[in-house]
Amino acid sequence: MKTHELWNVHFLNQIIDTMAEGLFTLDDQGIITSWNRAMEKISGFSASEAVGQRCDILKCSRCYGKQCPADIQACGVMRHGRTEAKECFVRHKQGYDVPVIKNARLAKDDQGRILGIVETITDLTELSLARKREEDTRRQLQETFRLGNIIGKSPAMQNVFEAIRAAADSRATVLIQGESGTGKELVAKAIHYNTSEDQRPLVTVNCSALSETLLESELFGHVKGAFTGAHKDHMGRFEQADTGTIFLDEIGELTPYMQVKLLRVLQEREIERVGDTKRRKIDIRIIAATNKNLTGLTRQGAFREDLFYRLKVFTIHIPPLRDRKEDIPLLTEYFVRKTEKRENKSIKGVGPGAMKVLIAHTWPGNVRELENAIEHAFVVCANAFISEADLPVEIHKAPDIRKPASSETRTREPASQDLTREALVELLDQCHWNKAEVARRIGKSRTLVWKLMKKWDIPLQR
Repeated sequence: MKTHELWNVHFLNQIIDTMAEGLFTLDDQGIITSWNRAMEKISGFSASEAVGQRCDILKCSRCYGKQCPADIQACGVMRHGRTEAKECFVRHKQGYDVPVIKNARLAKDDQGRILGIVETITDLTELSLARKREEDTRRQLQETFRLGNIIGKSPAMQNVFEAIRAAADSRATVLIQGESGTGKELVAKAIHYNTSEDQRPLVTVNCSALSETLLESELFGHVKGAFTGAHKDHMGRFEQADTGTIFLDEIGELTPYMQVKLLRVLQEREIERVGDTKRRKIDIRIIAATNKNLTGLTRQGAFREDLFYRLKVFTIHIPPLRDRKEDIPLLTEYFVRKTEKRENKSIKGVGPGAMKVLIAHTWPGNVRELENAIEHAFVVCANAFISEADLPVEIHKAPDIRKPASSETRTREPASQDLTREALVELLDQCHWNKAEVARRIGKSRTLVWKLMKKWDIPLQR
């Protein structure tokens, strides 16, 4: 083979390996002949493990509903020349199913002789998780999010209640600000469900849970053929929320490109699906939330100033739990009753010593951390009342309610800024891959745990 031909082959292989989509090829006998890096990530099988095997190692859930035939000529792709791109599942090497879009096409030379089969796999894991969260939210009874179920008697929370009532019957854009775990989504739902109008849709989107490309498709929708795997028109979340409310959580995580797209929605109240030129009018109320300092991000140039002012038409600030400690007994009682009902375990309440510890704690994870602490106590408590020893060790031995912290007490759990991939995997193992428990242990939000897992390419399950 000539030098330039070798260079072309090498360059083509590099292109295939940099593709985000999984791609593999089969020869005319149905044996895998190539397997790119994306396929290694999606399937768990390395190229050396896959090449030379039959494609049934993927155990695809479609394949015409049959096992791969012994005779490759009986394969549906060989008979039909191609398969329509459809959502299905392939089996990961570790035994769990991965949601994907699978497409296959027969390859022939200029004389019509069969060269083999080319198959592409698009990983839909992130998209499937986002859809499941949306479906779970819709199934929840709206009474759960009534204003009366937001717990708090402190003056700070009374101000929040007044702000919710003021925002409920307005179509103005609302910006909810507060630390992770303070209940921003609960406030958004209280605004929506306390409107005096007939019930309208509420659509929730976590802006940090999806990549830019998937987030754009989910928010704006797409038309058939807009990209590989877009085999039919898809209505986006903005259209789904028409006449109702869309809640955009973690708005501070938007990329500059998505900030521009959102600004146009706020200005024009219209959207264009990906791959389309038709503008569609929408009538929606936008509620956004963030745990970031948008004012600071705007000064740094990381967040558009014009978008910031479009979002902060009506601002609600949720105070951290450490600034409203008079609410801790009320919240604790609520979580005890809630957990008691779910676990079917009779516990009357929290003892005086434990309550003193709860009030003294600084609660970096806010209300979410308090709820997790009560759930932890239910697991170990063997008495009628939760004692100090039943609380998580980082709470009942916290340095702020004891003598000054020694170097030993400061190293019980790694702080999030010191966390490594290996330490996170070890924590996940200790917590049986319960992300909420990991978040509680490091005193951060579940969103941060998901982000770190995505950043370090850690699978969702062991």
